[in-house]
This record gives sequence, C-alpha cells and structure tokens, in this order.
Amino acid sequence: QVQLVESGGGLVQAGGSLTLSCAASERALLTYAMGWFRQAPGKEREFVAGITWNGGNIYYKDSSEGRFTISRDDAKNMVYLQMNSLKPEDTAVYYCARDCVFGRPAPTYLSDNYCYWGHGTPVTVSS
Repeated sequence: QVQLVESGGGLVQAGGSLTLSCAASERALLTYAMGWFRQAPGKEREFVAGITWNGGNIYYKDSSEGRFTISRDDAKNMVYLQMNSLKPEDTAVYYCARDCVFGRPAPTYLSDNYCYWGHGTPVTVSS
C-alpha cells in the first residue's frame, strides 16, 4: 500500500519561503512521476508542479514557475516543493500525489492521472 505524508506547511508572510516535504512508503516512488497539487478554500484542486520518475522532465503551473522548485530524492523516498516569494493567493492545502502510470515520460497536469494522494499540508500566506 502506497502511503504519502506531507509536511512543512504553515503560516508565512508574503514574500517568505517554505519547503514542503512528501514522505513515501518504502520504494513507493521508484519509476513513477510525482506531482504537487493545491486546493484553496472554495476552489477546485489544481496542479502546481510535477516531476518525472528520473527528474528528466519538470512542469510547473504558470504562476508557480520561477518561484517554486520541485525535486525528488528516491534514495530517501522523498519529494520536495521549495516555495519562494510566496503570495497570499498561494494560500491552500498542498497535496503530493503519485502517478498511476509506470514510467510516464512527462508529468501530467490532470489529477485523475494520480492514484495515490497524501492528506495535505496547509499553507497560509499573510499579506
């Protein structure tokens, strides 16, 4: 059973930084793309960033690019989301997720293509 646990969320002022972590059960990440999504109050869940199994392709939501960095460390079964220059509109619950498909060559934006999800970690950015 694949288990994903996010951590690192919290309250931060606009312009600040946070690093989110996603810990996976043993070997759960190998050969699968990983994604970060977020859901703000009253809004649908949206794609933030994705990384292929080998880190060769990385995609970002337009508003995230240049501010957020996704990375993975398969030896530690971890995925990270470094978030800089945070804005109040980044306030949301952030989720990590694992792709359903083995070895997909590019990250997918669609939440339906991710089969395993963590419970989320809340991020609040104050103005």
